[in-house]
Amino acid sequence: MASDDLPLLHTLHCSLQKCFRALQEQHETWKNTLAACTSLLGSLSNLAEQMLASQKVAFANTPLQDFPCLPERLRYRQQCAAEALLEELEGKLLELQKVRDAAGVHVASVFQHCDQQEGLCQERAFQRSVLCPSLADMLEWLLDMEGFYHSIYLEVKLLLLQVTYEDLTKMQTLPQAWEQVLQHSLQNVVEDALLKVSFLEAG
Repeated sequence: MASDDLPLLHTLHCSLQKCFRALQEQHETWKNTLAACTSLLGSLSNLAEQMLASQKVAFANTPLQDFPCLPERLRYRQQCAAEALLEELEGKLLELQKVRDAAGVHVASVFQHCDQQEGLCQERAFQRSVLCPSLADMLEWLLDMEGFYHSIYLEVKLLLLQVTYEDLTKMQTLPQAWEQVLQHSLQNVVEDALLKVSFLEAG
């Protein structure tokens, strides 16, 4: 293997190190945002339960019959609360989108860097050792991580697009639907890749 490849390989490793470090920071934001969504969806589900319960109350047969405007005012306040929660969720979706887009930019920059290193032979790119994965391995992991963010983001977006306070039954079951999304997000694609390249931090 030509020793001339070593400077090129070192340059690419530095680029990969920078990329994986950035992705690790982005992933913390990603996890925190998903946790915030869990809390908001739980609140939305509880609110839907309250709204369904209030719809079943015959106010005319209660001491509250002297307040004919009460049901409408209550419904209005509940809808405002639901819209506020939905607005917060839209903000969280934007945060997830930013992470997804940032991951795409970081990964694209590494591949662009690779395209510019024409002097690197294929044999060197596929060489791995017990302590160090090959360049090809790491590039594949980057693609897996990027695909992970795209996939989970779309799942979250599709779920939130279906949410409306006009369909209280579906709103009430949001935590169960959200749990399925979280199960997919716990596949540890990102964590596994970051663990495998942790040697870069020490290098």
